Amino acid sequence: MSNFVFVVHKHRATSLHYDFRLEIGGVLASWAIPRGPTLDAKQKRLAMKVNDHPLSYRHFEGVIAEGKFGAGPVMIWDEGNYIAEREISKGVREQVKDRQLAEKTMTEGLVKGEIKFLLSGKKLKGSFALVKTRGFPPGRSENAWLLIKHSDKYCKDGYDAANYDFSAKSKKTLEEINMRD
Repeated sequence: MSNFVFVVHKHRATSLHYDFRLEIGGVLASWAIPRGPTLDAKQKRLAMKVNDHPLSYRHFEGVIAEGKFGAGPVMIWDEGNYIAEREISKGVREQVKDRQLAEKTMTEGLVKGEIKFLLSGKKLKGSFALVKTRGFPPGRSENAWLLIKHSDKYCKDGYDAANYDFSAKSKKTLEEINMRD
């Protein structure tokens, strides 16, 4: 099975947001999601593409020091593995089990502006897609994507990431991570 890693960092920098990161091409391709990911298939989440991060960053939980880019507390909100998916017919997806083909599928999907994947995390589970938007939001559309939850057995109506405000790694809240000794 072609498992890759993912992590979702909850990050209070200039504003509170969630950084959704997928291992693709030896780095963590990253999107900032202001309202956080959801398991509610009726909700789509704006996901702004941001700079890739080194794969080792998936382990970071702590405080980025004042004066540094992104200063503030960072929590590992969720972590786990994912499997690349591809659509074989309208609404029908298959898992890409060969690692090289999965890597190619995800890399080409990034360029095309549409990737599909099956998450197996501590909080997020099931099939998702990231789809590049066209012309939304105005003036910022070149980096705008939507995180979409596909309908499956893991869907939860009304799911709000804010209701699961603890680290998947340490069980601490963002405020507890931010406390200085």
